Amino acid sequence: MKHNFFYHTGRYCILITEAFKRPDRDRVFWSHLFREFKNLGVDSIGIVAIISIFMGAVVAMQTAYNIDSPLIPMTMVGFTTRQSVILEFSPTIVSLILAGKVGSRIASEIGSMRVSEQIDALKIMGVNPPNFLILPKITAAMIINPALIIISIGIALFGGWLVAALTNLVTPQDYIEGLRFWFDGYTVFYAMVKTVVFAFIITSVSGYMGYYVEGGSLEVGTNSTKAVVYSSILIIVFNLILTQILLT
Repeated sequence: MKHNFFYHTGRYCILITEAFKRPDRDRVFWSHLFREFKNLGVDSIGIVAIISIFMGAVVAMQTAYNIDSPLIPMTMVGFTTRQSVILEFSPTIVSLILAGKVGSRIASEIGSMRVSEQIDALKIMGVNPPNFLILPKITAAMIINPALIIISIGIALFGGWLVAALTNLVTPQDYIEGLRFWFDGYTVFYAMVKTVVFAFIITSVSGYMGYYVEGGSLEVGTNSTKAVVYSSILIIVFNLILTQILLT
């Protein structure tokens, strides 16, 4: 059978349909869900925090550096940093980072179970493997990733404030005034919608790539890499689609 785009799309849709069937045992599902909260969310807080604080600092510095007209108030540094972080940097860039960290982990974990025939053993025991393995990861990511992005936004804005406090590019007062200027809550809603969609893409695509590994440990590594690449591409594509739908 030729493995083309339509073949993989159809097989992906079938897999996700199987994954979203009602769990056979609710207690097992909830147990796996809370474990995935830690694996996919809590364990990612560190890298999210490091990336965010430097990301916010760089955006603030670049904005201040490019304001070379006395007609533009320095409060625009805080305003621009806030808008850039909420609309694009935190939901999109952090999701791309999570695609690399979380996506490769999911693909390698499920792929290892495939090559060691654990998935076949689940089928023999009457368990629905996509539902058992993939659904808790999708659910956990769609719940915990928005919390990670909120944390990212807060830390990034704090990173911008550090620039104001430690340099002469802008005063902390101007920066904070810019943060508070003309705030629209819809931008946060837009960021959360993108985050939930990106979380679904990361976990479902990575789960698909791991579930259908053919071969041995080498193929597991190859499919883990493909999971990161395909997830990142889809995140960029859906970033454009969602921006077109929600902001225009």
